[in-house]
Amino acid sequence: MTVREIEPVPPALSLAAVFLRFLRFGLLAFGGPVAQIAMIRRELVDQDGWMSSARFNRLLAVLQVLPGPEAHELCVHMGMRARGRIGGLLAGLGFMLPGLILMLGIGWAYVALSPVVGLLAGAFLGVQAAVVAVIVRAVCKIGSHILEDRWLWAVAVVGFAATLAGAAFWIVLAAGGAAYVLVRAGRVALAVGVVALAVVAALAMHGLGDGGPVFGQALAQGGDVGAAAMFWTGLKAGLLTFGGAYTAIPYVRADTVGRGLIDDGAFLDGIAFAGVIPAPLVIFCTFVGFVVAGWGGALAMTAGVFAPAFAFSMIFYERLEAVVEDRRLHDGLAGVAAAVVGIIAATSVELGWATLQRAPSMAAAAAIFAGALAVAWAWKSRYAVPAVLAAAAVMGWGVMR
Repeated sequence: MTVREIEPVPPALSLAAVFLRFLRFGLLAFGGPVAQIAMIRRELVDQDGWMSSARFNRLLAVLQVLPGPEAHELCVHMGMRARGRIGGLLAGLGFMLPGLILMLGIGWAYVALSPVVGLLAGAFLGVQAAVVAVIVRAVCKIGSHILEDRWLWAVAVVGFAATLAGAAFWIVLAAGGAAYVLVRAGRVALAVGVVALAVVAALAMHGLGDGGPVFGQALAQGGDVGAAAMFWTGLKAGLLTFGGAYTAIPYVRADTVGRGLIDDGAFLDGIAFAGVIPAPLVIFCTFVGFVVAGWGGALAMTAGVFAPAFAFSMIFYERLEAVVEDRRLHDGLAGVAAAVVGIIAATSVELGWATLQRAPSMAAAAAIFAGALAVAWAWKSRYAVPAVLAAAAVMGWGVMR
C-alpha cells in the first residue's frame, strides 16, 4: 500500500499579514512575470512551504492557459489558500498596489508636465524604438512556448496577416481556436472551411467599418470618453491576455490608438514606464487610461484589466485544474494562443512603422531598435529591460533632438 504525500498548507496568518506579505512582493516586482513568479516560488514554496513544488507546477501550467497576468493570478490563488476568498482579494490588491500608485503618479506627471515631455521628445523617441524591440523579443519568447507544431505556426501566420489586413481581433481568435480543434480531430478540410468563413466575415466587417487599424490609421471618434468606456476597454484586454501580459497590447491599442484617443508615442511611453517600475506589465493600462480620461479613466481601466485575474482565481478556485484536463478546451486555447502570437507580431510591426514615421532620423531609430533587440535577446537579467530603456533614452536624446 502506498502512502499519499501530505500536501503542505500555508501557516496561520491574519488578513493583515496576508496583505502585507503580498504588498512586499508588489514592492519587489521588478523584471516582468518570469522574475515575479520565481520570487513567489522561492519564498512561498521553497522557503515557507505553502504548497508542494509539484502542485505549484500544475497550478502555474493552468494559469498560463487562462487569460490574465499569471503572477497576479498566482498571488490571488496563494492568498486564497491562506485565508479564503478575502485573503485572495487582499493578496491580489497588495501585489498590484505599488505599481498602481506609481503609475498613477507617472500618468499625472506626464499629462501635467507635457511641455517638459515635449522638450525630451528625442529621449522618448529612443525609448519608444526600444519598447518595440522589447515587444518583438517577447513575441519570439512567447511563440517559442506556444507554437509547438506546424498547424499552430500556420494559425499564427494567418493571424499576423489578418491583423495587418484589418481583421477584427475576435474573428482571428475564434477562427484560430476552432480551426486548431478541428485539425487535432483530423478534420483538416473542415478547418480550412472555418478559415474561409472567417475571411468572409472579416471582409464583411471591414466593409462595415469595424476592422482594426492598419499601420496606425485612426478610426473616427466622437464625443467624450468616460470611465465606463475605459473599463470596457480594460476588461476586453484582461479577458484576452492569453500567454502573458504582452498579449494585452494589441487590444488596448486598437481601442485607444485605433480610435484616435491617444497616439502611438504616448502608448509606447506607457509600456516603457510599466517596464521600469515594480508591477505587472499590464499596469500600462493605468497610464493609458489616465492620458485618455484622467483619474477616473485610469482607475476604471485598471479595474477592467485586473477583474478577470481576480475572477478566474476566486470563482473557479476549486475547479482550475479540472477545467484544463478537457483536451478539447486545451486544443482550443492553444489555437487562440497561436492566433494571439500573430496578433502581437502584427501590432509590433504597426508600432514600429508608426515610430519610424515620427522619428526625425529613421536610421537612428532603426539603430536604437537593433541595439535594444540585441541586448534584450542576449541579457537575461531582471534589470535588462530598465537598462535597455534607459540607454535608449540617452541615445535618443543625443541623436534625435
